[in-house]
This record gives sequence, structure tokens and C-alpha cells, in this order.
Amino acid sequence: QVQPVESGGGLVQAGGSLRLSCVASGRASGTYPVGWFRQAPGKEREFVAAISYTGSGTAYADFVKGRFAISRINAENTVSLQMNSLKPEDTAVYYCATRRGLWAAISRRSSAYDDWGPGTQVTVSS
Repeated sequence: QVQPVESGGGLVQAGGSLRLSCVASGRASGTYPVGWFRQAPGKEREFVAAISYTGSGTAYADFVKGRFAISRINAENTVSLQMNSLKPEDTAVYYCATRRGLWAAISRRSSAYDDWGPGTQVTVSS
């Protein structure tokens, strides 16, 4: 069991950008899908984006399409979430999650993911 770790959160003004990173040290790079989820105060955790183990397959929540982009550099065992045109409603704790099964498919369901990072706070001011 390897817990992924997120970084890159912070405070930004509306319209600004942030880049989150997720590293799962100890996992064989390029063998597992990665999902990003977020949870705002008083709300349920929701799917944001996911990427396949090769990086060729991606999925996005409708509310981030055209604004966020997920990518991975397997040589660095890193998955990034580039967030542009941020809105105050994007304020949340963002979590990176991985699936343990080798070559597993990406999923929009949080229950499909086995290991979760501690989260990183993203705050967008108006």
C-alpha cells in the first residue's frame, strides 16, 4: 500500500491558475490509473478528472472541461492537474487517488480507488 501525496495547492484569485501534482512513490510508474477528486465544506466528495496508466485516456467532470487538464509523466511517476480560469466555486480540498490493480481502467467513482492522499487545499477568492 502506497499513499500518494499531493502538492501545489494554495490561494489564488478568480481567473487565476494553479498546478497540482500527485506522486505515488514506490509504485511502478505507468501501471496504475490516477483520479483527482475534491471536497468542499459541507459537500460530498466529487470527481474532477482521471487519467489512464498510459496517459492516453482521460476523463473530466463537466464543470471542469476546458479549464482543467490532467497529464502524467511516467518517467517521474507524477500526475499533474493544471487548473486554469479558476472560480470561487472551485474552492475545496483536492485529493489524488490511485487504484492498486495493475492496468486497471480509469473510473469516475471514488469507491474504485484504493489509496488516497491527504489532500491539498485550493482556495479561490472572488
